[in-house]
Amino acid sequence: LCLFQAKSCICHMCGAHLNRLHSCLYCVFFGCFTKKHIHEHAKTKRHNLAIDLLYGGIYCFMCQDYIYDKDMEQIAKEEQRKAWKLQAFTPTVVSHYQCTMTGIGEKYSTWEPTKRELELLRHNPKRRKITTNCTIGLRGLINLGNTCFMNCIVQALTHTPLLRDFFLSDRHKCEMQSPSSCLVCEMSTLFQEFYSGHRSPHIPYRLLHLVWTHARHLAGYEQQDAHEFLIAALDVLHRHCKGDDNGKKANNPNHCNCIIDQIFTGGLQSDVTCQVCHGVSTTIDPFWDISLDLPGSSTPFWPLSPGSDGSVVNGESHVSGTTTLTDCLRRFTRPEHLGSSAKIKCSGCHSYQESTKQLTMKKLPIVACFHLKRFEHSAKLRRKITTYVSFPLELDMTPFMASSKESRMNGQYQQPTDSLNNDNKYSLFAVVNHQGTLESGHYTSFIRQHKDQWFKCDDAIITKASIKDVLDSEGYLLFYHKQFLEYE
Repeated sequence: LCLFQAKSCICHMCGAHLNRLHSCLYCVFFGCFTKKHIHEHAKTKRHNLAIDLLYGGIYCFMCQDYIYDKDMEQIAKEEQRKAWKLQAFTPTVVSHYQCTMTGIGEKYSTWEPTKRELELLRHNPKRRKITTNCTIGLRGLINLGNTCFMNCIVQALTHTPLLRDFFLSDRHKCEMQSPSSCLVCEMSTLFQEFYSGHRSPHIPYRLLHLVWTHARHLAGYEQQDAHEFLIAALDVLHRHCKGDDNGKKANNPNHCNCIIDQIFTGGLQSDVTCQVCHGVSTTIDPFWDISLDLPGSSTPFWPLSPGSDGSVVNGESHVSGTTTLTDCLRRFTRPEHLGSSAKIKCSGCHSYQESTKQLTMKKLPIVACFHLKRFEHSAKLRRKITTYVSFPLELDMTPFMASSKESRMNGQYQQPTDSLNNDNKYSLFAVVNHQGTLESGHYTSFIRQHKDQWFKCDDAIITKASIKDVLDSEGYLLFYHKQFLEYE
């Protein structure tokens, strides 16, 4: 009754909102516990009981301790639940600031099973166990009209180990005014659908609607590019889940602590070296994926494989004439002479000079996505490059790190001494493929269910696949996950 009679929940002595605010249970009085203002009130008025407004605990000033009362604890939990439910659905009425300042409950309250959930547990005592042939997490997606580009990316994202762990542990706390327009909430629902055990294909119409709403260049029923959809989806997810860890700076180039940046963001180092004074200008830019040129494109490709002597680099067996993912990465990280037509102003020479540019990995993401540039668009031609690129099940990115740059002289590959660094080792877990031409085609994907269990996802149809099927595929988008962070 005292709480309802109160006009505002602030300390009546110092006016503060925080400092463990307590309310007297005898009269309308609020006091700080930290500054002992509530203690002074209790001693003066002999009002020996007060309630903690943040947790709902009752403090006895005679016992000088909190009293446990089962009924009061249940009331406190129920009020916390109501307060945060009110905030979630009517943010304009009760803001996060108001909820925190007035002490109406914690944001991350403990979970307890409902009566319905307890009943289900009693009737289903057996726990689901992951076995060799377990299909939990496998689910087809209905094609809603040229939406195979979306379906294959959804399959890759829902089988990303750390992203799966995040959503299945209910870590997303939506802070958008309208949760129904939040793409992260929809992704959370998708994960629940995929891992619910249902076998019928899922219809991702809500996801498609949200993508059209937030990435309007993808709206419409014409065929879209899966790579473009991936980047747009990550961008919208990043924007919608910033509030999950609001205010926390992260150790990644985007300086964002949202789950998308924690998993997908890496740092690309660009070193521009003046050819006169040899001064180096370094910049580091964030990336979500790495786009790699292929042989057969209008851009001259270099270098080719070390030879046809059967040598193995990065787990890739080199067959004569076969291009490997390692070849593409070597080309991506080789020094490039910019030429006289692209002179830059050197900070050392204070004049425009010719220079060389080299890209290396300053910080590796948890998930490394490689985009093989199969679609070439230029003023003269538009075509698809079908060159086969061999890619490994396990990939060591150490040779392409900025710290390993000195081990490669003039673009020639040398095995670095720190190649045993497990932090830089990755495992393949998803491959997106494109069949057909530039004008007409179809996207499918291979996803890894368990350590060596692979499946082909062709919209609503899921079929078992062998590792050979995966490695023999053409490859458009390759997804690798850091090995030491996998929980398979």
